[in-house]
Amino acid sequence: MQPHSTSTKKACAPRSVLPFHKHAVDPAWHIPTEQECIALWEKYTMPGHIRAHSMQVAHISTELAEMAAIQKISVCKKSVRSSALLHDIAKAYTIEYGGDHAALGGSIVMSETGNPYVAQGVIHHVHWDWPLDIDLCFLPLAIIYADKRVMHDTIVPLDKRFEDLIFRYGKTDRIIDTILKAKSLTKQLEQAFSERLGISLDEYSFNCGRLV
Repeated sequence: MQPHSTSTKKACAPRSVLPFHKHAVDPAWHIPTEQECIALWEKYTMPGHIRAHSMQVAHISTELAEMAAIQKISVCKKSVRSSALLHDIAKAYTIEYGGDHAALGGSIVMSETGNPYVAQGVIHHVHWDWPLDIDLCFLPLAIIYADKRVMHDTIVPLDKRFEDLIFRYGKTDRIIDTILKAKSLTKQLEQAFSERLGISLDEYSFNCGRLV
């Protein structure tokens, strides 16, 4: 598998600048359908376990978008779902060859779809250096949160997800510190979503549409 040659630097905003955002869908942008996303999975040889993970992330993200619509947040549900389905499009390549799967994935999605709104959720689903403004940047924040609620292909609370990350990747104190910082950020994001959407997400299963 070869990633598209488009430079990741063109697709990824500098860390000091708020990432591109636009809630109104530009008619010139093509929103990839679920079938088109799956075709890209095939093209970039996404393994089955990453596909299963991506489907769960898409499920959570879509449900968050539906909650957002009820709260009058401007969001395109189709774009959110497409971005979630494609958020790990470069994972297989970077597992084998190295690199930043979020930056490379964002470049791939931008090149394949021409849609910066969909690509931004892919680019920013690992790192976030800006305020947790749900209304302003709903799509990338939804992908970040949904990704951290899915352990492999199972929806779990944040604490369990990060325990697994430390168990699998916490080989050094520096790595553990990075994971714990990500956990703190995601906990803050969960609180921000909960307050804006009017529901306690730490108690929400996303599996059956009710509090567990």
